Amino acid sequence: MECAPVILFVFNRPLHMARTVAALQANELAEETPLLIYCDGARSEKETERVRQVREQAKAVTGFKSVTVVERERNYGLAGSIIDGVGRLCEQYGRVIVVEDDLITSSDFLRYMNQGLDLYASEERVASIHGYAYPVPNDDAPESYFLRGADCWGWATWARAWKHFEPDGAKLLTALKEKGLTKGFDHGGNAFFVRMLRNQVEGKNQSWAIRWHASAYLDNMLTLYPRQSLVVNSGFDDSGVHCSDVDYYESSLGQAPKKLQKIRVEVNEQMRLRVVGFFEKMRRQRMKDFYKLVFSAGVRRIRKVTGFAAS
Repeated sequence: MECAPVILFVFNRPLHMARTVAALQANELAEETPLLIYCDGARSEKETERVRQVREQAKAVTGFKSVTVVERERNYGLAGSIIDGVGRLCEQYGRVIVVEDDLITSSDFLRYMNQGLDLYASEERVASIHGYAYPVPNDDAPESYFLRGADCWGWATWARAWKHFEPDGAKLLTALKEKGLTKGFDHGGNAFFVRMLRNQVEGKNQSWAIRWHASAYLDNMLTLYPRQSLVVNSGFDDSGVHCSDVDYYESSLGQAPKKLQKIRVEVNEQMRLRVVGFFEKMRRQRMKDFYKLVFSAGVRRIRKVTGFAAS
């Protein structure tokens, strides 16, 4: 098995990057894997020093078949960097494994990814292989399963699938509405994906992930998920541009099967319903957290204005 290259996107978080690299180095296929580290440029003088630290770390990375460091002269932003980098590597290698600087992978992550890439290379309907699994009950789940669309935390794809990526969010949003797919795309109105895409169109976010998901969803393409998550996100510490300090997606690292078995390319309805349930539960929790925040802010204002403690 020839290992696919890993493209790692980093910016200005040296501690996060160090953890991500260490986890990848611990993978059994690390020494057979080319690693390409894309370092984004600083947005301001304030960020220059940490960007420099990250680049120095990148140049010192060992433990892989090869290490290539790409230093951006300007700030592409995460979306611009990923869209450009994934496109380049798909063109050069035909397949790629994508990791960001706040993802911690299991020691068999690379094996699972490469086996998945090999098994479904010629399956036109498969958009990607995904390493993260939503925190849903999985005791009776299959070792892998398909869901419609695409995802973004530790994933892999092929040049043939990445060609489906549509960067124009307005086109995607219009198509979802015209085809009557907004409800399914949004997990029954629980996932806020439609709103996220609309916000991208309005310039309120730059999410590449929502456009990748919408592109695959519209073309009825599927992504393979593992029974146990092979990725955890360490970025929910308010250190990143796109992550808050609340982790609704918290999971623990599991294990991949020694040999991934090929399954029928179709949505697993049982797991789809569990993921819908997860998003419904998360929506309710977010509303509770929002009202707690509003109440807390109101109490602080009462204390400030009146000078009395509210009970």
